[in-house]
Amino acid sequence: MIRKRFRVVGVRNEDVDGYHLSITNLSREEFLPEDLATIYRCRWEVELLFRELKTQYRLDEFDTTRKHGVEILLYAALLSLVVSRELLSLVIEHADDDLVFAPERWAATFRSHAQLILYRLSGYLGYSPPPLLDRLTADAQTIHKQRPILQEQLAIAIKQAAEA
Repeated sequence: MIRKRFRVVGVRNEDVDGYHLSITNLSREEFLPEDLATIYRCRWEVELLFRELKTQYRLDEFDTTRKHGVEILLYAALLSLVVSRELLSLVIEHADDDLVFAPERWAATFRSHAQLILYRLSGYLGYSPPPLLDRLTADAQTIHKQRPILQEQLAIAIKQAAEA
C-alpha cells in the first residue's frame, strides 16, 4: 500500500464570508497558506485562460498538422486574445462602475463582432478596400493558371477519355 501525505489549507475569503480550502502536497515550511492561495488563484486563472482560448478562439480545433500552420493558428488565437483583452480594458474604463464583464462572455461578444470591429478599424486607419462588386467580379473571372478548378480538370479528363 502506498501512502501519501497531504494537507488541507484554509484561507479566509471575505468576499464570500467563508474559507477557501485547498488540498496540497506542498510543504508547510516552504509555503504559507496565503502563498498557496495565491498560487492556486493564479493556476485557476491559467485554466480559465486556456478554456477561453479553446472555446472562443478554437485553439483545440486546428485543421492542419503542419508545423507552420499550427504556429500561425496559435499566434492568431493569442493575438485575438490580446486584442480582445485590450479592448475589454477600454470598455471597462468607459463603462459604469457597477457593470461587470466576465472575460469569457466578453470573448464570445468580441468574436461575434470581430468583422465589424475590423471594418470600423480599417475605416479609422484610412484603409478603403475596393468596392465589393468590383472584387466579386474580378475574383470570379480570375482563375489561377496553375490550379484550374475541379470542373475544368474533370472536363479535360472526360474529353481526353472520349478522344482515346
